[in-house]
Amino acid sequence: MIIKRLNKYTPEAADQIRQLLIQLSRSGKDRGEISKEWFDELIASPYHDMLIAVEDDKIIGIATLSIHMGPIIRKNVYLEDFVTDSSIRGKGVGSALWDEIIKWGQEKGCNKLEFTCGNGREASQQFYKNHGATIYDTNFFRKAL
Repeated sequence: MIIKRLNKYTPEAADQIRQLLIQLSRSGKDRGEISKEWFDELIASPYHDMLIAVEDDKIIGIATLSIHMGPIIRKNVYLEDFVTDSSIRGKGVGSALWDEIIKWGQEKGCNKLEFTCGNGREASQQFYKNHGATIYDTNFFRKAL
């Protein structure tokens, strides 16, 4: 297995990533194809990346990262999507991706890694705790634009 930054769009990679996102979704619903333009924008941005875990030419895990900046928080990494294929969970892929997430943030000069994890995802929450993350008491809000 290798972990690398997604650096080019292919329909095959887009489909494999979409399949992983279906596993991450609480509903298990397919939200459809991810556009090539989205991938192109992600790949071109110095503030965003997708790390992919690849084994035998198949993407078996992903982590989507962004840099958040503000005068109080300074510069932090935000982890948006983090999932490994359900067929290989417990085999170290998530831990390897986690290590690369940390390394990515350090390379970008970030201070902290921030992310959310929903209620009912006990295995994920235990993973984060086992890897040194702590729960920050806040409410998460969202507003459609």
